[in-house]
Amino acid sequence: MSSPRTVAFHTLGCKLNFSETSTLARSLEEAGYAKVREEERPDVFVLNTCSVTENADKECRRHVRRFQAINPEAFIAVVGCYAQLKPQEIAAIPGVDLVLGANEKFDLAAHIDPLLSRMSARPRTGTGPHQGRAVFSPIKEVKRFIPSYNANDRTRTFLKVQDGCDYFCSFCTIPLARGRSRSSTIAETVAHARAIAASGVQEIVLTGVNTGDFGKSTSPGSTTMGKEDFLGLIHALDEVEGIARFRISSIEPNLCHDGIIDLVANSKRFAPHFHLPLQSGSDVILERMRRRYDTALYADRVYRIKERMPHACIGVDVITGTPGETEEEFLRTHAFLRSIPVDYLHVFTYSERANTTAVRMDEAVPMAVRRERTKQLRILSSKLQRAFYERHVGSTRPVLFEHGDGALPSSTVEGYTDNYLRVSIPFDAMVMNTVVPVTLERINGEGQFTGPVGAFRPSEPLIA
Repeated sequence: MSSPRTVAFHTLGCKLNFSETSTLARSLEEAGYAKVREEERPDVFVLNTCSVTENADKECRRHVRRFQAINPEAFIAVVGCYAQLKPQEIAAIPGVDLVLGANEKFDLAAHIDPLLSRMSARPRTGTGPHQGRAVFSPIKEVKRFIPSYNANDRTRTFLKVQDGCDYFCSFCTIPLARGRSRSSTIAETVAHARAIAASGVQEIVLTGVNTGDFGKSTSPGSTTMGKEDFLGLIHALDEVEGIARFRISSIEPNLCHDGIIDLVANSKRFAPHFHLPLQSGSDVILERMRRRYDTALYADRVYRIKERMPHACIGVDVITGTPGETEEEFLRTHAFLRSIPVDYLHVFTYSERANTTAVRMDEAVPMAVRRERTKQLRILSSKLQRAFYERHVGSTRPVLFEHGDGALPSSTVEGYTDNYLRVSIPFDAMVMNTVVPVTLERINGEGQFTGPVGAFRPSEPLIA
């Protein structure tokens, strides 16, 4: 009996991509493929791409070359956001055999199998012409929602609850790469959460392109369209037994209403951790970006969260150097971020993306200026995060410690508090993949808390 074909996956980009890669891997395993590591010279490589930065093309080509160096005879398939945006260009890259768009990627095995038999018939290297096969649909035809979650970490799973976006911000390619906003039903999502709980996972991170837009469906004949929303979803998930924590990966400030904030504040399982994309602290720039809020609404949401949960952690996405961002507008952003009680920043340098409104705007900011502004905001982020940590010295918080694979000896075990403080303690196998209270005594040289572990009895409530 011949051994099964082997496949390795490489993922670029966001948590949503990682959850989808796991789903693709499971689908190939069900089709008879054996998943292996890249260095094991698999028969098939699958690259799941991202389109967020200007380096998408370079990154794609670099990994294809790397795959060829590992195994010159391997079959190479490319999927993901960049594959939907530039399918023909990717198919022309030497070594790429198959490119699948957003509608086709979840049928990966069905597309790979017929092509594998022809692998030996075409040149792998050399100067001859090469054109892989590109299979894709116009983005307006992308209507399926495929639930996804990663299953290679016993401690934490990213569960995709929503896909696509209807916002069409001026700088963003996501609606062009993923299509309109759509999601599953509450019942189906809860069923996935229960299945994840049964596998021993302790934390589920809810992820999506526009997570708070949950409830929309583009599926023909949907019976839940307009009847379900994100608040209803998290209310149902809060009742799922076997999961210690749910965490909301990101939610638009205009969708983070009082009902959601209040549910998290009173929740049995939802972590007091919010990630609210801001992008700019200038109302002028927010309008140019076509964002659906202003700084007043954003500040109101931040203060509401801190009023209900003073210990909550709030993260912020910010973009520097979008067209028209003058020095004055950047300083306005810097001042705004210092004026509100947020705790860390994810800072991105604006890059031109084809087919977006922003790329056609005047007043482009020089790249050197963009990078300098990014540097300044990252310095600010370090200060905000340090201040957040220092406010918690001496407090006791529940920590979910990571589950190691046991392959390597370790002197420490690490985890996160409910409000996203990193904690490191001397290695103790008994605490791995469990939630225990830790007194946060001091911050070590790596910026992590250390402190004694307390006794935790499941009948006791976690710290509020």
